[in-house]
Amino acid sequence: MRASRLVSLLLLLQNRGRMTAAELAEELEVSVRTVYRDVEALGAAGVPVYGESGRDGGYALLDGYRTRLTGLTAPEAEALSLAGLPGPAAELGLGSVLAAAELKLEAALPAELRDQSRRIRERFLLDAPGWYREADEAPHLSAVAAAVWQRRSLRVRYRRWQAPQVVERRLEPYGVVLKAGRWYTVAAAGTGGEPRTYRIGQILSLEQLDEEFTPPAGFDLARHWQEHTARLQERLWRGKAEIRISPVGITRLADFAAQAVIDGVRRGIREPDGWCRAVIPIEDLDHAESQLLRLGAEVEVLTPPVLRSRIDATIRSMAMLYC
Repeated sequence: MRASRLVSLLLLLQNRGRMTAAELAEELEVSVRTVYRDVEALGAAGVPVYGESGRDGGYALLDGYRTRLTGLTAPEAEALSLAGLPGPAAELGLGSVLAAAELKLEAALPAELRDQSRRIRERFLLDAPGWYREADEAPHLSAVAAAVWQRRSLRVRYRRWQAPQVVERRLEPYGVVLKAGRWYTVAAAGTGGEPRTYRIGQILSLEQLDEEFTPPAGFDLARHWQEHTARLQERLWRGKAEIRISPVGITRLADFAAQAVIDGVRRGIREPDGWCRAVIPIEDLDHAESQLLRLGAEVEVLTPPVLRSRIDATIRSMAMLYC
């Protein structure tokens, strides 16, 4: 652990120039006293690092000195695949590994490319979770990820929406997926079972077994997830509704509606008054009512009659409250 930290300290000084002990301590997530000891260790090992006191002081390497300790370790190379997602990398327990890999990569780049890489990090950020949603708590995430890496089976207690709500499963986790800020594992329930999707935040308890497993030949996590989400969309939309929606309503729709609903409106027919007549998919009557009521007087439901009647009844009840 200390050897890795010494390399990181050395690469920080090489890539960024003079840094204070406090800045180094913050980057390495250690105490300032630890930085003092590490700098002494580097000096004893023959690294030409020197310190200057004063307001503009700090530690620096002798001009012209460059280390060649930039070879990536296997975990660091794996972590680079998550370089655009530092938050999820940290949740998987790869935060420090990713930081070390980025330092080595930066040290290996020519000066002009190194500067460009810094500018990109300063100006672009990928934030995966959706708006207005609390972070998904997944205390067993690192254990599931470890089982995926090691191809080890798991015994879990899992909470699901249908009865019985709490079940026990033996899982063979093939992979981990981050979708809209929530973590999922694609796993088979028992040897030879069909891979299913389990939300890691719904795992109540977990035990890693000594049993190893082998995923089916040709299993591709990305392709499986794409097919899974396509099937989910097909099952999600259970009916259709015909609506008239105003230009203002179309604009507001983009703030909360699913893409399939937005696409249905885009395929609609414009009327002379600017409103649009369209057929949109709906999950069920309850969901459709709550979503369309968000548009207020900017939308009119034409069919099905039962949905139109429900919205009419809700509006009349609201009018009694406010009139």
